[in-house]
Amino acid sequence: MTDITDFLSLDLDESLLKAIEEKNFKHPTTIQALTIPAALDGRDIMGSAPTGTGKTLAFLIPAIQHLLDFPRRKPGPPRILILAPTRELAMQIADQALQITQYTDLSIATITGGVAYMNHAEVFSKNQDIVIATTGRLLQYIKEENFDCRAVEMLILDEADRMLDMGFAQDVETISAETRWRKQTLLFSATLEGQDVHDFAKRILNDPIEIDAEPSRRERKKIQQFYYRADNLEHKLALLLKLLSQDECQKAVIFVRKRERVHELASKLHEAGIRSCYLEGEMVQAKRNEAIKRLQNNRVNVLIATDVAARGLDIDDITHVFNFDLPRTADIYLHRIGRTARAGKKGTAISLVEAHDYELLKKIERYVHEAIKMRTIDELKPKSKVPSLTGKKKPSTKAKAKLKEKKAEKKKSKVRHRDSKNIGKRRKPSQSPQEQLK
Repeated sequence: MTDITDFLSLDLDESLLKAIEEKNFKHPTTIQALTIPAALDGRDIMGSAPTGTGKTLAFLIPAIQHLLDFPRRKPGPPRILILAPTRELAMQIADQALQITQYTDLSIATITGGVAYMNHAEVFSKNQDIVIATTGRLLQYIKEENFDCRAVEMLILDEADRMLDMGFAQDVETISAETRWRKQTLLFSATLEGQDVHDFAKRILNDPIEIDAEPSRRERKKIQQFYYRADNLEHKLALLLKLLSQDECQKAVIFVRKRERVHELASKLHEAGIRSCYLEGEMVQAKRNEAIKRLQNNRVNVLIATDVAARGLDIDDITHVFNFDLPRTADIYLHRIGRTARAGKKGTAISLVEAHDYELLKKIERYVHEAIKMRTIDELKPKSKVPSLTGKKKPSTKAKAKLKEKKAEKKKSKVRHRDSKNIGKRRKPSQSPQEQLK
């Protein structure tokens, strides 16, 4: 672990320190304390940290400091290129970059899908220091020779594991080849497990430092994790409505697995008089942006989302995350709950668990190295029993005896039907062999 305990010891530019102080960030998180010094030294980095632990600032701070240390003499194309897997994440990175460069003359631009071509044409015609982009749209502009990669000095890949999952590996490698004059590459992933990420990193990075930043106990404890047992879908909905009505639940994100459930839940919350909006994969970009703005501006206090929003969604003051449906993997669970307790604040993550979810709940507990406590609401206590760890009832004594008999029967050797018909002594022929030959 590094000895860096505050941003002042990182020898950053005054304008950068002023912006960081305004955001009320006093102590670097684990990933920031490990990444920033190595990045300032010019090393390639392969970094991993759970979402919500300050990963974005871990790469933005050294990138901005580099631009301030080596100012350009005349306007030109981008010097820092940041790739993100989704439009939402790209816009949120750009928002953070604008906040911490507010006391500098640096320019920030985004290039994403879902935006008219003419809007980007303006980007290409002006001086840009930092560009945040999604791979598909950027690659289109590179092929059309509308985007100049030759000035890129630092390439940053955020959530590289998700880029691989979404099938963007070849696109990223093409962009990497187009920016081959760069001096430094930073790659960040939710996890460094799996050969795919390592093989990908080998092709992109040059002698990287590997940083696997497990958050400190202090950082992890900022999120309180609980679960409530539900007998069925109706019971689960009743629990959710009760929890949303509590005073401490000021702003919440509710995660579900399927798009159909999003609309179903939005309708139920509307009937209950709860102001909500939703976010799912099939929405056009303008509607997605509007949903996020409505939550950010407190016009609604609940966002219902599928896992398309589980990564990169950065909204201030989320007090609660609800897993209405448990996610398919423990890794996605961590991404979901990372929407709360951001920027040093505390938060609560609540999972609503039916009997069939119990095995997955135990897997999540093993993954996060923490027992998730069960809670109940007096008037909504579950009527069903706690499922066993295997999720199956133990067989009764009679059932065990029957099972034993079946196993014993299986052990008997199989007898062919024609053989079973002729069991006993062979019949003697009525004539002797000699007589038969006559």
